Amino acid sequence: MDIVKILVEEFQLKPFQVTNTINLIDEGNTIPFIARYRKEQTGNLKDTVLRELFDRLNYLRNLKGRQEEVIRLIEEQGKLTEDLKMDILKSDTLQRVEDLYRPYRPKRRTRATIAKEKGLEGLSNIILEQRIEKGQLEEIAKSYLDEEKGVNTEEEALAGAMDIIAEIISDNAEYRAIIRKMANNKGVIQTEGVEKQEKTVYEMYYDYKEPIKTIPNHRILAINRGEKEKVLKVNLIFPDEEILSKIKSKVINQNSIETKEFLELSIEDSYKRLIFPSIEREIRSNLTERAEEEAIKVFALNLKPLLMQPPVKGKTVMGIDPAFRTGCKVAVMDDTGKLLAFTTVYPTEPQNQVEKAKKEMKDLILKYNVDIIAIGNGTASRETEMIVVEMIKEVDKDISYIIVNEAGASVYSASEVGQEEFPDLDVSIRGAISIGRRLQDPLAELVKIEPKHIGVGQYQHDLNQGKLNQALEGVVEDCVNTVGVDLNTASPSLLRYVSGISSRVALNLIKYREEKGKFSNREELLKVKGLGPKTFTQCAGFLRIPGGSNPLDNTAVHPESYSIAEKLLGNNIDESNIESLSQELDVGPLTLKDIIGELKKPGRDPREEMPKPILRTDVLKMEDLKEDMILTGTVRNVVDFGAFVDIGVKQDGLIHISHLSNKYIKHPKEVVKVGDIVKVRILGVDIDRGRISLSIKDV
Repeated sequence: MDIVKILVEEFQLKPFQVTNTINLIDEGNTIPFIARYRKEQTGNLKDTVLRELFDRLNYLRNLKGRQEEVIRLIEEQGKLTEDLKMDILKSDTLQRVEDLYRPYRPKRRTRATIAKEKGLEGLSNIILEQRIEKGQLEEIAKSYLDEEKGVNTEEEALAGAMDIIAEIISDNAEYRAIIRKMANNKGVIQTEGVEKQEKTVYEMYYDYKEPIKTIPNHRILAINRGEKEKVLKVNLIFPDEEILSKIKSKVINQNSIETKEFLELSIEDSYKRLIFPSIEREIRSNLTERAEEEAIKVFALNLKPLLMQPPVKGKTVMGIDPAFRTGCKVAVMDDTGKLLAFTTVYPTEPQNQVEKAKKEMKDLILKYNVDIIAIGNGTASRETEMIVVEMIKEVDKDISYIIVNEAGASVYSASEVGQEEFPDLDVSIRGAISIGRRLQDPLAELVKIEPKHIGVGQYQHDLNQGKLNQALEGVVEDCVNTVGVDLNTASPSLLRYVSGISSRVALNLIKYREEKGKFSNREELLKVKGLGPKTFTQCAGFLRIPGGSNPLDNTAVHPESYSIAEKLLGNNIDESNIESLSQELDVGPLTLKDIIGELKKPGRDPREEMPKPILRTDVLKMEDLKEDMILTGTVRNVVDFGAFVDIGVKQDGLIHISHLSNKYIKHPKEVVKVGDIVKVRILGVDIDRGRISLSIKDV
């Protein structure tokens, strides 16, 4: 197997890009480091492509390893032929390798192995050869009778032989491939409700059929969940007659009348008892895997813009974690995120202490000069919002508010990280702090929470948690390293995502900072316990030191390129002549462009280019909405069938995929992403069901 050649073809890349990337990965370099500082070697591959290539490389290496192992195992049995070896080596999926290995895999005791123990393998071979003349089979079967082995009649001998034939057919890789293809192309997934009269979210699946080849991923996940909750029964229906006819045509020689009936019965038994259940499990598993992979991709796609939302800098923020019975928790943070004050107010049901709550909040606003109020979007959010809007009108100060996605805030509040940051505070107050800080610096705050709890996915708790965590951790890592981290203020949660830095080294960095004071230059990193030259190479360019002894330490210029950057400082750079300048300085043109970009805007935050959050001063009610009204909203979540948009009312509106574009699109991600600010037209409002239909077409 030529892994490089396969990757070149699949990713449409040049051989040098694939070869160099594999070498860089094998040398222990991280994806963010390769993407940022080895652009010449990779031909400027983006981090997302590098991660996909890395995953595919691992699959192909596992495939190659399994091929070699299967060849060895069959060879040890003395059954390896040159043709079989070539078939295994040509296999392009693990599934195909396992199909070819199936006849040689050690089996538990089956009907076929019992028949073989009774000495009936020879009889099964005779039937399969189909060379018996009429009337001979019974005589041949008699010769296999053996009372000691429990074969007392011709019927028992033939039944045992047919069990062996059924297993041979089931183990045939070619037949399995044919059946798998026919089942995928012509099979149907069928669901029915266990208790049909009950009203549940699965009602549409109570009597439902859809072709296997066209069922969308979100429906697969919904059906799986319904089945897991014992609300749905799920079956796959294959074109059984067509499949049986095809296999019979492959197995049965039409000239042999004597063995035809026995072979037909063996094929039918093989299909119903052995092949169908196996292929059914396999297809369900493949459908689930496909749906999960897509759901993980969509989650990752949604997570990135959420993490990369621009920070609201230089503003004092009041965070409110709304609730009914237990009251609204309020926390005020200065422009650096430092907690200034906190309290609990009770403006909502059942206490309804509206005036008292407004007074307490107004006092805090005036005392600490609050600029923006961040309200969590959970329970009692809109009720709290209406009271905040009333209060804003009563304050003699310019102040606005925003609804913040609070997903995961409660997880942070009860986490070790939350307890370490605020050991003396109540869990609920920590939630209000988190909500406020998410506005000030979304990335720095959200890294404290496991990515799967951030709430921009679909069915995330049903997915393969290992794969989900790996994909999402990769997204967080890419975001943190794209933005860069202030070495002197970053939390351990943020530092552990920096290229090359482990959780242990992150804690050592904090310990060094506490003992020695601020880092004054990047070279000091080498004094930190556990951070050697290799880790330094991986992490140094992503760690910033504002106001340090070397101005380059506050840029994304890597220390390995400082000598080039110093030559450029103070000179007028002609960017139209990058090629000749790169030759003169002996540096790649892509790296040179990056260095020039950093020198022009030292300390630049790439998040500043993202759409700014919508700050509001007044509230809309669902009852205020009218058909064809045009509003501005923020995309909160992107799923397979559309996008959910916050338009400033209690319920997010849905733009169905059919209303996202005038042209055909396969997935909403082609048009929108989380955090996008979009103009939408209201198509319909269903107040009773709390549903708002939106469109961005022709707005």
